[in-house]
Amino acid sequence: MLNPAKKSKMIASLKNYKKTYLDKQYGELDESATRLMINHFLTEILGFKMIEEIKTEFMIRGTYADYVVQINGIRYFLVEVKALSIELSEKHLRQAINYGANEGIEWIVLTNARKLELYKILFEKPIEGRKVFSIDLQDSTHIKEDVELLQYLHKESVMKKELDTLWKKHSALKSTTIAGFLFGKPVVTYLKRELKNRYKSKFSDEEIIEAIKKVIIEQTCLDNVKPIKEKKKKETKEIPVNGSLSEGES
Repeated sequence: MLNPAKKSKMIASLKNYKKTYLDKQYGELDESATRLMINHFLTEILGFKMIEEIKTEFMIRGTYADYVVQINGIRYFLVEVKALSIELSEKHLRQAINYGANEGIEWIVLTNARKLELYKILFEKPIEGRKVFSIDLQDSTHIKEDVELLQYLHKESVMKKELDTLWKKHSALKSTTIAGFLFGKPVVTYLKRELKNRYKSKFSDEEIIEAIKKVIIEQTCLDNVKPIKEKKKKETKEIPVNGSLSEGES
């Protein structure tokens, strides 16, 4: 991951990008002009070298992807660019997935220079793209949080295979994974024990599982949720084996 100094530099670069391009409200900017903005983004913010590491109009089976980012011959992700004035859509995503799938590239950046979306291609049947994150580059109120995500696309992180780390974190925290842990025996056993201690009642596995289902399915106002604090265990004084007090105790 990027160190604090490099994160600060990325924040400054993002602010400059917004001031230079997005605050000017260009309006009906076409795709070719939008690509000039993306050139700046890929080089000045993400740290890639133009020409050497950023391949434009990359041919894939008779058609062209806007950009493919590669280092030392390894293709890490492709970038599909739409005009600044156009909203990103499922159609655009499907087009980018087809490019990536045909070339064996696992990662896709879909952008109109105002918004940026990162997808991981899942080579399954059918092939699909899973969104990992989405960033509104016009909104500077969450710029620090945005950099925590964008850093995975920085050249330094890409070379260290941090995109794989990001995917593992994304997979670990998705709802189906967490739900699987919630229904697991260790969690059910823990809840049975804690509820018995606090409410002096016994609960079956089935009752606990039904309660977990309600938590997952029903909408709960989090303002009314108070984290349960673990009870502190009482400290017990260690008694010597012979039962006598240590020197100085009375």
